[in-house]
Amino acid sequence: MRTLFDPADTEPRRFYQLLTASVVPRPIAWVSTLSSDGVGNLAPYSFFTVASSTPPIVQFTSVGRKDSLRNIEATGEFVINLATASLQDAVNDSSAFYDADADEFLELDIKSEPSERVRPVRVANSPIAIECTLHQVIEVGNSFVVMGNVVAVVVKAEALGEDGLPDFGALAPMSRLGRAEWGLPPEVIVKQRPRTPRTT
Repeated sequence: MRTLFDPADTEPRRFYQLLTASVVPRPIAWVSTLSSDGVGNLAPYSFFTVASSTPPIVQFTSVGRKDSLRNIEATGEFVINLATASLQDAVNDSSAFYDADADEFLELDIKSEPSERVRPVRVANSPIAIECTLHQVIEVGNSFVVMGNVVAVVVKAEALGEDGLPDFGALAPMSRLGRAEWGLPPEVIVKQRPRTPRTT
């Protein structure tokens, strides 16, 4: 027995809730930007992924035209900070609707530090910062897909594993689920990809 949800027969807000409760868990892009007037901004976005590995491009989606999107269009730069379990309260608090002239770093006393290649600052206590320049913005329905050229990835030394890559256990990334639910770091299992198809 299954329940059918038809978008044509479902109120848009309800269908948004259905999608966000179905596509789980979702990594969180904690996006820092700078307005053309020099005002900082920090906001989380859970529609986030890699768009291309060569050239390196990441993307997040803004549902509606928000301050982050306007700042990126105006300046062409942004930083994606990894949202972690230890930062969960600050990440959640920064999702509130602040006025455009309010800097969430200052309002929430979130420590920042200069980025390496772009003007927006990064979250000092986030283990990974992905610094980007704007690649393109694609309008899709009521949303805007923001693609960024990765110009630097800055990783704290303590978050690197023995192989020199970020270690999941050290990162402890948060994720978004449905409703008001957030995901803590899950159990990790290791499975090597098969080189040939399995036969029965």
